[in-house]
Amino acid sequence: MRNEFFETTISTKGYADIHDLSPLVREFLRKIEAKNGLLTVIVPGSTAGITTIEYEPGLLKDFPELMDRLVPVKRYHHDSTWGDGNGFSHLRASLIGASMSVPIKDGKPILGTWQQLVLVDFDNRPRSRRVVFHYMGE
Repeated sequence: MRNEFFETTISTKGYADIHDLSPLVREFLRKIEAKNGLLTVIVPGSTAGITTIEYEPGLLKDFPELMDRLVPVKRYHHDSTWGDGNGFSHLRASLIGASMSVPIKDGKPILGTWQQLVLVDFDNRPRSRRVVFHYMGE
């Protein structure tokens, strides 16, 4: 059983800024000559998430609009505690989750044809997001 790690940093704009991680995933799997196993991707922090989406212009607009309807940008109790105005960011990130695991078969992630692995930054300001890839397998 192998354990392989890769870490990168992605500059984000916040407010449901979406970044396609698929090219990084493919390069990491190619570089380590992955065969069959499990890839976990995590964004450490409480105001960003990892999920899948079809990374296309319409959904890149629809997804932030959905987040605005589900968890509007307004004052939350968190904001009273810290005064940073990003309570909505924490709530949105908790709905999506900070990590995702994807099975790897023959060196490729098992994802649908139009399904890409993405980082979504929900914070209320630009950030430098640390993203960690962990592969376990052959």
